[in-house]
Amino acid sequence: MAKYPDPSFFKKKDKMNLKLQAENIKEIGGIVGRMLLENDWKHTAGQIAENFKATGKRLSYEASLAASMDVDQWKDFLLNGEKQLGKLYRRGKMATVRREWRGIKDTGVDFYEWCRMWGMLLATFSKDLIPSLNGALHYRWMISYFCCHSFMDKNTLGLRSKALKMHHELIYAIFRYVAENLVFLMKADEKGGNSEELSKKIVLLDEMTMAQIMAGFPDLVGIPYQLMPVFLLSEIDQLACMPYIDAVESYGLPSDTCPVPTSECGACVVDALPHMGACFISSSMPCDGSVMASSYTSRRFKDLPTYHLTFPVRYEDESVMEAAVKDIKGCIRFIEEQTGAKWSWDAYFEAMKRFNKETEYELAKWEVNQTPYPQLIGPCYELFRKWNYEMDGGIDPRIMKTFEKVDKLMMKAYENREEPWRGKMRHRAIVWSVPAHYYANFSNWLANCWGINVLVEMESLNFTKPLETEDKEEALRDMARLYERMVMRRHTNGGYDHVLTELWRQVEIWKPDIVIMYQHVSCKNMSTLNGLFDDQAREHGVRLIWIEHDLMDPRTVSRSDMRAKVNEYMRTVMREEPLDPSLVDFEDDASW
Repeated sequence: MAKYPDPSFFKKKDKMNLKLQAENIKEIGGIVGRMLLENDWKHTAGQIAENFKATGKRLSYEASLAASMDVDQWKDFLLNGEKQLGKLYRRGKMATVRREWRGIKDTGVDFYEWCRMWGMLLATFSKDLIPSLNGALHYRWMISYFCCHSFMDKNTLGLRSKALKMHHELIYAIFRYVAENLVFLMKADEKGGNSEELSKKIVLLDEMTMAQIMAGFPDLVGIPYQLMPVFLLSEIDQLACMPYIDAVESYGLPSDTCPVPTSECGACVVDALPHMGACFISSSMPCDGSVMASSYTSRRFKDLPTYHLTFPVRYEDESVMEAAVKDIKGCIRFIEEQTGAKWSWDAYFEAMKRFNKETEYELAKWEVNQTPYPQLIGPCYELFRKWNYEMDGGIDPRIMKTFEKVDKLMMKAYENREEPWRGKMRHRAIVWSVPAHYYANFSNWLANCWGINVLVEMESLNFTKPLETEDKEEALRDMARLYERMVMRRHTNGGYDHVLTELWRQVEIWKPDIVIMYQHVSCKNMSTLNGLFDDQAREHGVRLIWIEHDLMDPRTVSRSDMRAKVNEYMRTVMREEPLDPSLVDFEDDASW
C-alpha cells in the first residue's frame, strides 16, 4: 500500500515570487503601522486592566471555592474534575480563560492529546514551512487556524474517560487532513509557493462535492476548494465569514441569501481563495444558491477549467441512472484530459472497500446510540462523520486505525454502561435540519447545561448501502447514488418526504424525547415546511425545540440567543432546572 499522502507532493519544487512577497510584507507593514498610530491606546490599556481585574476575580473565586471544600469534595474534584464549566468563560469572550480540570487521569489524557496535536501540526507544516508562512501573510483566514486547540477544547468540554479519548481520536484525524491540505494549498498557490509541479496534480472540488471520485486517481490530490477558507473556518472562528458576506452584499446581493454561497462568493470578491489547481469540479449540491456560488467561482477563475456534475433532483427514480452515470464518466474523462492522469479501477475499488468497512463501523455506532446507553455522541463525532463521509471517502488508509481504535473504546464503554457526560443523561435528542456553523459545539452545551444528549444529526443520516467493488458499471451507478444522496442533498432534494416524513421514521428508530429543530433563517427550502413540522410533531407526540440561526453570520442570531430558546423551553415547558447553572447565561460575543 502506497504511503498517504504521496510524500512527493511535499517535495515538489517551489517557484516563489520574491518580489511579490516583499511587496506584500511592505503593504502589511504599512497596515500594521497605521493600526498602531490610529489605535486608542488609552482604551487598550483599559481593556488590559479590565482583563487583569477579571483574572484576579476569577482566581479569588477559585481560591474561595477551594477553601470551602471539605475532604470528600476535594477528593471528588481531584478525581472527577470541576463542575461549573460556565466559570471558564470570561465576559464577552468565546475562548475559555483556561483549560478544563477533568480530574487527574482525564486531565493527563487531555494534555497528552493537546501535545500530540501540536506535534502533528508542527511536523506537517515543517514539510514546507515558508509557503505556509507566506499564506498567513496573504490570507487573514490562515490566522484562525492558530485557534484549532481552543476549538478542540470547546468540543470536548465536560467529557470524561473513554468518550474523551474517542473525541480526541476523531478531531485529530480531521485536523491532520486540514494541516496537510493547508500545506498543499499554500505550496501550490500563486501567491505562496507557486509550485507549478504540485498545482498540476491538484483537482479542486467544490466543498459540497464528495471526494470519492478522486479515489480512482491515486496520482492526484483532490482538495475541497472553499473548505479551509470558508466552510471549516466558520466553525473555528465565528467572525471569519463576516467580511466575505459584507463584501458581496456591497455588490448588491440581497442580505437574506444563505450565508454559505454568500460567503463563498464574498471570498472570491476579496481574493481570499488560493489560485492554483489543474481543474475544478462541482456538483448539483443541496440548493440553487450553492450551485450559483459554484458557477460564480468558475467565472471568477476563468483559467481554471470547470466541470459541473449535475445529478437529477428526483434521485429515487432509477430511470435517471443512465444520465447520472454518463455524467460521472464525463467527469472522469475531463479530469484525465486536464491532468494527464489515468483512472485506476484497482485504486478506486481498494478505497471503496475501505469506505464500505468504515460504513460498517458507522452503523455500529448508530446501533449503540439507539440503545439506552449511547456512547459516541457530541460535536466531534458529528464533524468527523460529515468529514469522513464527504471529504475523505475511504481514500486515506490511516483513517481505518481511527475507526478501529474508536470502535474498541466504544464497545468497552458500552459494556461498562458509561456516560460520555457523567450524570448528565436526562434526555435523548436528535438534530434536524442544518446546524449553525458559528456554534459547532452547541450539542456539547446542551449536554453539559441541560442533560440533552444528541444521538445523531440529520446530516449524518445519508447513503449507507455498501458500494460495488467488482462490477465496473454497477460501481458507477453506486457512485451516482452516493452523490445523489450526499450531505444535505439527501434531505433537501427529491421531495419533502425526504426531510419531513423522514424525521418521524428516524424518531421511531432512535427513540428521542426531544428533537432539536434548527431553523436556518435564510434557508427558503426548509422554511416552507415549518407549519407541517409543527402539526405532525403534535400528531406524533414529539417535542420540538425550534432554534433559529443564520449559519455563518452570528449577527442575525447570536449564540446567546440560541441558548436562550433552549433555556426558555426547558424551564417553561419541561419544568426543569439546569444541571450546570453557570452555563445558562454567559456572554461569548467574540471569538478571541
